[in-house]
Amino acid sequence: MVEVKLHDIGEGMTEGDVLTYFIQEGDQVEEDQPIVELQTEKMVAELTAPAKGIVKEIYIAEGTTIPVGTTILTIEAEDSIKKTESSATQKEESSHSVQSAVSDGYKTQTKLAKTNGPKRIKAAPYTRKIARELDVDIELVEGTGKAGRITIEDVQQYAQNRESAATKVKPAVKQLQHQFFQGTTEKQSASEKEEADIIPFKGRRKQIAKKMTTSIFTIPHVHHMEEIDMTELLQFRKEIKPDADVSVAAFFIKALTISLREHPIFNAKLHEEKEEIRLEKSVHMGIATDTKEGLIVPVIKNADEKSILIIHKEMKELMSKAKENTLTLKEMTGSTFTISNVGPMGSIGATPIINYPEVGLMAFHKTKKVPVVGDNDEIVIRSMMNVTLTFDHRVTDGGNAIAFTNRLKALLEKPKLLIVELS
Repeated sequence: MVEVKLHDIGEGMTEGDVLTYFIQEGDQVEEDQPIVELQTEKMVAELTAPAKGIVKEIYIAEGTTIPVGTTILTIEAEDSIKKTESSATQKEESSHSVQSAVSDGYKTQTKLAKTNGPKRIKAAPYTRKIARELDVDIELVEGTGKAGRITIEDVQQYAQNRESAATKVKPAVKQLQHQFFQGTTEKQSASEKEEADIIPFKGRRKQIAKKMTTSIFTIPHVHHMEEIDMTELLQFRKEIKPDADVSVAAFFIKALTISLREHPIFNAKLHEEKEEIRLEKSVHMGIATDTKEGLIVPVIKNADEKSILIIHKEMKELMSKAKENTLTLKEMTGSTFTISNVGPMGSIGATPIINYPEVGLMAFHKTKKVPVVGDNDEIVIRSMMNVTLTFDHRVTDGGNAIAFTNRLKALLEKPKLLIVELS
C-alpha cells in the first residue's frame, strides 16, 4: 500500500488546503497521473500518483486544511494487486462459493460508496480560473476530456448554453414572479438587506493572512520615508523611448540592485536559531503583484546582473503570468528583497509589511507635478514621488536606512549615474 502525503513543495511550507480530487476510491491510476489539487502558500499545485495501482482510500475531505506530512490517500500498487490476485486464484477451487459472495458484497459496497461520496471535479487550475471568470459553477459542467476531465471548451460551452437558456425562460420567470411573489416583494427586500455576502477565508487569502501575521508579529517594523525628484529620469526615459521602451519600474529595480550591493544588510535574512544574519550574494528581486486571487510575489532572479532592458522584459513576463495564475513555484520563491510599486494605483504613502523573512521592502508611490523651491529660491514645477522603506529593526537601524535610501534617491534623480554604474 502506497501512502500519498502532503509534502513540502515550497519554502517553509507548513500546511495546505485540499481543493479537488481528480480521482475517487476504486479508480485505476497510472504513475505520475494528477490525483489531487492543493492550495499552498504560494500557488495551486497538483500531486501526482507515486505508483500505478488502485485508489484504496481517501482520508481527507475537499476543503480541509492539513499540515505537511498528513496522509491524504492510499494507493494499492499494481505489484501488490498481482500478489493478492495470485493468492486468490490458489484458493478459488476450494472456496468458490464463498469468494463469489464476498466479491459481490465488495462490489456493492464500493458502488454505494461512490454513489454517496462527494462529487469529484477533474479540471486544471487554469480551467477553474476560466470558470470563475465566466461565473460558472464548475460542479455543474460535464467533462468531455480524458476520464471525464473538464476542459476549457466544456466551461465555455456551458456558459453559452446558460445564456441561451436564460433568454428563453425570462418571460416565464416574470410570470412566476407575478403569480407567486406579488405582494411579498417589500418583505423579501427587507430580508435580503439583513443578509451578508460571505467570502470563504481560505486558499491564497488565508495563506497571505498567515504570512502577514507571522511577519508583523515577528519583525519589529520601522518605516523610513523620502521624496524623490523624478523629473530627470522621466525626461531621460522619454529621450531613449524610441530605441528602448522600458518602464519606470525597471529603473527602480536597477537602482535598488546597485543600492543593495552597496548596503548588503538590506539584502539579507535573519536566522534567529543560528543567531546569524545571512547576507545574500545575489539580488533576487520580488515584485509584489496585485491579482484577482490576491497578492503574489514573482521573483526576478539575479536582477543585479541584468540590464534595465532585460529586467523590464522579465518583469512583464512574470506579471503577466501572475495575472493568469500560471507562475511556477520556482518563479515565486527565493526573493531577497521586495518592491511594491503602488504609484500607478494612486498611492501617495503607505506602511507596507515586510515579505518575511526578508529584511527590507521598498514601496514606490505616485509621481505627481508639484511646485518646488529651486536652487536659486525660485519656484519650479518638478515631478515628485514618495518612497517608503520598511526594514527589520532587529537587523539594522535608521542610520543605515537613511543612507540606503539616499543612495537610491541619488541614482533616480541623476539617472545617468545608472549608466556609469553599468559601465
